[in-house]
Formats: sequence, C-alpha cells, structure tokens
Amino acid sequence: MPVVTGEDIKAAKAASRIGIVLGFQNASPIEDDLGLVEVFHRLGVRIIQLTYNNQSLVGGGCYEPQDSGLSRFGRQVVREMNRVGMLVDLSHVGERTCLDAIEASRRPVAITHANLSSFHPHSRNKSDAVLRALAERGGVLGCTPYPHLTGGEDISIEKWTEMVARAVDLMGVQSVGIGSDSSRKWTDETLRWIRMGRWTHEPDYGAGRPGQTGWSPWPRWFETPADFPRLTAGLRDRGFDRREVAAIMGENWLRLFREAFSPGTV
Repeated sequence: MPVVTGEDIKAAKAASRIGIVLGFQNASPIEDDLGLVEVFHRLGVRIIQLTYNNQSLVGGGCYEPQDSGLSRFGRQVVREMNRVGMLVDLSHVGERTCLDAIEASRRPVAITHANLSSFHPHSRNKSDAVLRALAERGGVLGCTPYPHLTGGEDISIEKWTEMVARAVDLMGVQSVGIGSDSSRKWTDETLRWIRMGRWTHEPDYGAGRPGQTGWSPWPRWFETPADFPRLTAGLRDRGFDRREVAAIMGENWLRLFREAFSPGTV
C-alpha cells in the first residue's frame, strides 16, 4: 500500500501489508522547476535524495573531486521540500553539500543508506562531522550491510553491529536506523545504467573493487529481506536492550517519517 504519512506505516503493519514509500535517488525529475516539488508531492513522492554521486543543479555528489556545496536553487528545493512535507535524503551527496543541506533545512533530514567513513573509507560513507550535524538536528542515519560500504561480503555480523554501536556512541541511539540498500534480482545491465545512465559513454563502475563490473555478493547473514531478524539478533548480541533494538530497527524511522511527511509552514 502507498505510504504518504507516518500513520500509513502503522496502518500497513496492522493490515499485514507492505508499505511503499516513493522516493527519488536524485533531484533530476524536477529539473530547474521548483514548482515540480509540489507536483511530485501530490503524486505521492515523499523522499528526494538531493544528488546521485554527480554534480547537479542542486549541489555536489559524493564522487565529485570538488564539492560545490548546496546551490542557490538547492536551498530553494530544500525549503520547498520542508514546506510540502518531503524528506531530504543525503545518502549519495558530497560532504560540503551534506553540511549545507543539514544547516539549510528547517526540519530533520536523513542519510537513508550509508555507513561511517571511520569504519570503511568509501566515498559514499559519511564523516563524523556530517553525522554529528545530522544528529544535532534530529536526523537519522540508515546503517547498511551493502558490501561496497562495509569493505566486502566477508564482513561478519559481529563486525557490522560493532559499527552500528559506534554510530550510536557518536550520534545517540535515537539517530541510528537500518537502511539496507538491498536491490533484489536486478541485472548487471541495470547496474550499468545506475552507474552510467546518460551522463557518460565511458565505463564508470563507481568506487567498487578494481576490475569488478557486476553486483557484489552480499554477506551470508543478509542476503534477502527475510534476513532482517538476523540484524535484530545481532544487535541483541551486541548488548542493545529491547527498547534500543526497536528504535534502531524501525521506530526511529517512524518518528522521522511522521515529522518529515507532514506539511509545514516555512
């Protein structure tokens, strides 16, 4: 069922249905037309990631050698998203643009799928400075088992939950969640499109392993969405209590979605 409010998530759970939140991986669909933010909101979109790896009209992507920061247009996009009730996502966004967006937003924002740079130095992972700023404004980080962002499929669940614990120590348990970044049954051709699209005619495989062109194998403890209970068990084994596990496994997102999806006066 479509999710357009935080309460829709609870309704989906009560009805034993899957709630779907529509979101964009970048702001390209709005082009340079601020009015399209409201149009897409009316069509049910509730999350926009500001950039997807590359420079855009909104700001800098995480793979750009120089991060421009949030543009003038980008500041207007953030303000309009705040107004209509859309969540700002910074997962593939550059460092400076992340900090600018967190400061510019009058509502909490999210990094829905990334990890700590201090755990694994990947261009898509986030610095302590970004994560502290995110938490100070009430935002949430979605820690991911995606092998590109953990160092590979051989990482143990014990090591991964150690990283989650480190995030909690840095940000507070109220600002940490799960963002699996799991793409099920997608082909190598789809991956090529994700990484190259129309913007380049030369192979560009992102920050993966040298020579690797296809999807990375997932860790054996998280290969499908059916493995979410293993994350719960791993967090309990790490020493989190039931309240903390519940917050990390979903309640923090529910709190953020309730706030972010509600129209505001900005």
